[in-house]
Amino acid sequence: MSWMDLLRMSGSNLKRRKLRTFLTVLGVVIGTTSIVVMISLGLGMQQSLYREVEQSGGLTSIRVTGESAGDSMYSESGSESEDTAKYIDDELIKTLGTLEHVEASYPVYEMSVILLKGGYEGYGFLKAMPYEGLMEEKIPLAEGGKLPAESSSLELVYGNAVITDFQEKGGGESYWETGVLPNIDLAKDSLFLILDQDGYYNSQSGDMDMGSDYSAENDGESQPVKQVKKHVVKASGIVEGAPDDYNAHSSYIYCNLDTLVPILKKEFSGRVIPGQPTTSSGKAYKDFYYSSAQVKVDDIDQVNEVADSIRQMGYSVETNAEYLQSMQKEFAMIEAVLGGIGAVSLFVAAIGIANTMMMSIYERTKEIGVIKVLGCSLKNIKQMFLMEAAFIGLIGGVIGNIFSFFVSAVINAITGHGAAMGFDGDISYIPIWLVLVSLGIAMLVGIMAGYFPAKRAMQLSPLAAIRTE
Repeated sequence: MSWMDLLRMSGSNLKRRKLRTFLTVLGVVIGTTSIVVMISLGLGMQQSLYREVEQSGGLTSIRVTGESAGDSMYSESGSESEDTAKYIDDELIKTLGTLEHVEASYPVYEMSVILLKGGYEGYGFLKAMPYEGLMEEKIPLAEGGKLPAESSSLELVYGNAVITDFQEKGGGESYWETGVLPNIDLAKDSLFLILDQDGYYNSQSGDMDMGSDYSAENDGESQPVKQVKKHVVKASGIVEGAPDDYNAHSSYIYCNLDTLVPILKKEFSGRVIPGQPTTSSGKAYKDFYYSSAQVKVDDIDQVNEVADSIRQMGYSVETNAEYLQSMQKEFAMIEAVLGGIGAVSLFVAAIGIANTMMMSIYERTKEIGVIKVLGCSLKNIKQMFLMEAAFIGLIGGVIGNIFSFFVSAVINAITGHGAAMGFDGDISYIPIWLVLVSLGIAMLVGIMAGYFPAKRAMQLSPLAAIRTE
């Protein structure tokens, strides 16, 4: 019996009991859809991670931290002397730049700030870097935007989600509660930037008006009277994306470090700059220290070697490669769990296929006996039943994959393409390889489920089968 004859007979047998075949295929559809959609959720999170790593400098970027400086770390000021503490300063930046396989190194300073506009106030996180460092960040700017170069006045790059951090003064509701954006155009409007948050909070306590002088006390001694400075700032650019779109830059406010440092030193002259370490007596060090250093390695294969060299210098190191490896292990576990949940549905479908094939044997007992008497080989009989089971798996797999794309699109639409879950991009992602693998699994499940029914058909006695009514 030729393959074409087997295909024709298998197709004809499936059409004979249309409703039963449909219900069996439906089980495979549900199982295939479940396993594909479940795995696609894990793959979507993984794709989001890859994009975030790429936006954060790629796999050749290293973040170096030491003792606390800036608002990004917990401060332990005064615990060590300036000579023994491992701070990030200009000298270290130069040293890191001379290490083998290092293309560039630049400082990063981070601090919390307050923005004011009309009746609104917003709380943001300022991230300052030299112009070259900002270039390395690969910040995607909306049309017309540019990175802030060094100048006498601060220019800011606002993350696309920064506008959602504003609320009406006096504890008004935010965007996340009302769904209404404040009447502020960050790209065009001038805003007031507050670097001295303590002074601003004091001014809001009712003891003084905004802009008045206040005295800071340190160790019981009154310090020189200072004024809460309001810096007029404008935007040089806005990060590309809608306010609800998440990316690695969406919540940051960027500025040029070479512009910020002189402004901080001037405003806090005689006082400790926010986040800077202090001596045991509470005095500021003469040098300016950074929150971290960003190091760019020339080859991904050299990242671990460079990272180990920096660790030996006594500094803490974080690499995107290490972060990616740890997250990949977690995502592999997540995908395995989600895939296992979907596999349960496919297992149930396999039981349905086995049941359908067994029923088919009982109904076609005489037919099987006749074709055996006519000289059909046992191998052909086995192939016919396995082919029918494979057809059920293939048809269910194809329809299941088509339905999976529909379900995936619905999930992505409901979650705002990942924004509602804090992801940068679709939360459900179905690559071509997943479609092909799921089709193969569906067919394999069908063949395995049809194996024992096919074996039973081979074992039927031809004469007994013919006599069966």
